[in-house]
Amino acid sequence: MKLKTFATSLAISTCLSAAAMAADLTRVATVPLGGEITGMFLQGGDLFFNVQHPSDDLPTVFSKATVGVVANADFSAGETGVPEGDDQTVVKTSLGTYQVLVQEGDFGKLGVIAGAGGVIKTSNDPDFNGFIATGENEGYLFTNWEDRPGGMSRVKMSRADDGTWTVDETDVMMVDFSGIGGTWVNCFGTVSPWGTPLTSEELYFDDTADWNNPEYKYIGDVEALANYKGAYANPYDYGYIVEIKDPSGRATPVKHMAMGRFSHENSVVMPDQRTAYLSDDGTDVVFYKFVADRAGDLSSGTLYAARVTQLAEPGTSAAEAAFQISWIELAHGTNDEIAGWVADYDGITQDDHQAGKTSYISDEEVAAWARGAADDNRVAFLESRRAAAAKGATAEFRKMEGVNINLEAAANGSVPFIYMAMSEVAKGMSDDAGDIQVEANTCGVVYQMRLDGNYNTHMMVPVVAGGPYDKNDEANACDTGNISNPDNILVLDSGDVLIGEDTGNHENNAMWLWKAASS
Repeated sequence: MKLKTFATSLAISTCLSAAAMAADLTRVATVPLGGEITGMFLQGGDLFFNVQHPSDDLPTVFSKATVGVVANADFSAGETGVPEGDDQTVVKTSLGTYQVLVQEGDFGKLGVIAGAGGVIKTSNDPDFNGFIATGENEGYLFTNWEDRPGGMSRVKMSRADDGTWTVDETDVMMVDFSGIGGTWVNCFGTVSPWGTPLTSEELYFDDTADWNNPEYKYIGDVEALANYKGAYANPYDYGYIVEIKDPSGRATPVKHMAMGRFSHENSVVMPDQRTAYLSDDGTDVVFYKFVADRAGDLSSGTLYAARVTQLAEPGTSAAEAAFQISWIELAHGTNDEIAGWVADYDGITQDDHQAGKTSYISDEEVAAWARGAADDNRVAFLESRRAAAAKGATAEFRKMEGVNINLEAAANGSVPFIYMAMSEVAKGMSDDAGDIQVEANTCGVVYQMRLDGNYNTHMMVPVVAGGPYDKNDEANACDTGNISNPDNILVLDSGDVLIGEDTGNHENNAMWLWKAASS
């Protein structure tokens, strides 16, 4: 592996301060037992966030998945303590009063996923929230429902002068994804600079060859999708960024195949309305960049994958190891062109499966594409992770989560940073091979990436690192005074960062405020 050079000594000295970052953290909310914090979205001064999949036997209203809001969130109000007793069964926050807006199953619609075979399930996994204003103090809240098949709700609501939000029960719906064959695990997301929700299909299907394998342990999820569609699904129809066009009207979903197919945790579009950064959830995954041909149009462009150089010795603490980033071009593509390639795999079912073989793109085809011997670029867009690895990109990250900016502050240069959550630093990142060889951090790390004037980034620096970790502490294996398995990221106008947890290493998941200005 490549090691640090004199030219990168400044970056090294910057990241060496990361071990002290816990002093700049304040716990600002906790959610009930079993729950995860998702959907952090700031509309004006009001902070939306969710309680995802709480324990269903709680003796409180929070036994159901909940979408809620804190009006006039006060980020200077101090700390929320580690909950005990009854406080473990409710939302606690120092930011203000948490108002429950909607919950799973409300109005017979919220989180209810139905298709050709009728109702398939009611999800308890609300994730991304994005608010689309339709007037002063009113608009639509879009919420992902992170399931297989996936879902997304749209709820009309308005805000009173005292900060109370009211749901219009006559204008509540689940977005109709049937025209694009449904979605798969709608995870985190963002709102584009031009005001459309971007929902992420978290594919979490590491080997496409198993898609029609009757013996695969998760084949039931594929069969549920077949129930949704009324026919066996083509795997290459899933694993994309989905834009909701005309969000206040017909709310029409468009899959942007040109942005690559992988386990999308999130995408975030830069102020130039062309450059987007995309995170890939799982093990041995890749960090991507997409540059659209035209501003405000994600239907065509060039896909890139990151190769990183570790700027520290092997085995260095994850809190202290920065990475230099170079970008490898994979290919240029358009949605329409790629959709034509996808159609070549229609009609394949479990009847076509043969042990030891694949009905889909083979390793041999990936290798041929990488050496320039393929007839087209389908590998780059349909098997993006395998394509990136074959071209020399770093396919070692574990476990990549939210990536985000503050759009306005990035545009005016006051906060020229992207932030990324790595829920856990392990496996491919902590072994003794490849581009990344750091010490494992079971509790996770948040990285900062500086943007240049063209919205490119070339350095990934750890700024918040979880731990210490104590495997013998069953309730709180990660220290309760620090982050544990960061997931959602929200960057405030001030440059401070909200970090939401998805962890089994804190008994109650927490939201943290990292004070960037004091670091």
